[in-house]
This record gives sequence, structure tokens and C-alpha cells, in this order.
Amino acid sequence: MDMRKPRILVVEDEVSILQVNTRHLEGQGYEVVAAQTLKEAKEAVLRQPPDLVLLDVMLPDGSGYDFCRELRELTTAPVIYLTSLGEKDRVVQGFLEGGDDYITKPYDLEVLSARVMAQLRRSGLHGAGRIEMPPLSINLQNGTAALNGNPVSLTQKELQLLAYLVSHAGRECPTAELYEAVWGAPGNNSTHTVTTHISSIRSKLGLDLESPFEIRSTSNKGYMFLKVLYE
Repeated sequence: MDMRKPRILVVEDEVSILQVNTRHLEGQGYEVVAAQTLKEAKEAVLRQPPDLVLLDVMLPDGSGYDFCRELRELTTAPVIYLTSLGEKDRVVQGFLEGGDDYITKPYDLEVLSARVMAQLRRSGLHGAGRIEMPPLSINLQNGTAALNGNPVSLTQKELQLLAYLVSHAGRECPTAELYEAVWGAPGNNSTHTVTTHISSIRSKLGLDLESPFEIRSTSNKGYMFLKVLYE
């Protein structure tokens, strides 16, 4: 059975938006390929066919609407346009060029996640939005988590924060990065919010000496998710 992560190509020339979207989607269990131009996007499609494309409409070297027509000769992957308010009148054109959905900027990251999961489900990738690290299971589609088969009651932000940590298990994640990935905003003053949510997750998962997992605080005021190996 193919257990690879669904691959999402994000085409966006604004670096801050590209970075936030990439981190957020990686935290949802996806493999993300980033491109800032249509040239980079086409190269990425030929190199690694995506399962879904998030496509900004206005790019330095052309229109996303025109590029979608080219994409349809290379892939059947769903295409979600990212549009500004002034571009909404061209959405019909976007659909005619082969697009599947559109999101108007500025948008909520949870809306982005829901639209991505819906399109992936329609294209047959029913594992989208699920992260498994036995005995821990996270399902971002229905907002649930389970440990050893027992449901764990987490808030939406706690679930997303845990998903990001698990997706980056073994790597130190600074608090600013965690805040940006989950809350979708710069995390320069985010330490208290992240720390409070981490404390709640630890408590709800029962991360003690008997737990198979650990959320370790790092010397740089970050966090690292680890699977504990007992001898």
C-alpha cells in the first residue's frame, strides 16, 4: 500500500505567504513543493507530479489562469486558485481554464486546509489530512486524535500544533515557527501562547515516564516531538 504523503505544489511569489502556507500544510501531513514563478512551477510539475496545486493568479512571469491551461496538458491534479478581491470577476475564466476551486485573499488557514482536503478526497486520496505515528493517530479531516485507540480531546489549535510537531518529529521547532504554522501570523511574541498549548497537550496525552512519546523543551526555547524507545 502506498503510504507516501500527498504532494502539494504551492505557486506563490509573495515570500511571507509562501512560507506560512508551506509550514501550515507540512504540519497537516503533506509534502510541499514551493515555486515563486510559473517557470519554477512547470519544472516542479515535470520533476515531481503533484497531487494538488495551489496557484496564485498574479505571478511575475504570467497569469495563473493561463498557466492552468498548460497544467491540464501535464496533470489532472486539482487546482485551487488563490485570488485577490479585485480578481474575482475572472474566476469564471479560471474555471474554464481547468481550475477546480478558488480562495480569496486574505484567507483563514483552516479554510485553506478544508478546501485542500476536500479536493484531495474528490481525487481519490482518502488519507489526506491523516497523520499516523503508532500508537498515536491524528485525523485533521474530522478533528480527532487517538492514543492507543483511546480518543484524546484536543481543541482545534492543540490538534494542529500536535500535528505540526509530529510531522516534524525529531527536529527542533522554534516557538515562532510553531505559532506561524498554526496561527498563520508572525510569531515574534508567541512564546506564552505556544507554551500554554504545549502544556495542555502534554497533560491530555499523559506524557509522563510511561508514555511512548515526549514533547521535549529545547535550549533555544523551542520544542521537539520524540518517540521514546524503551530497552
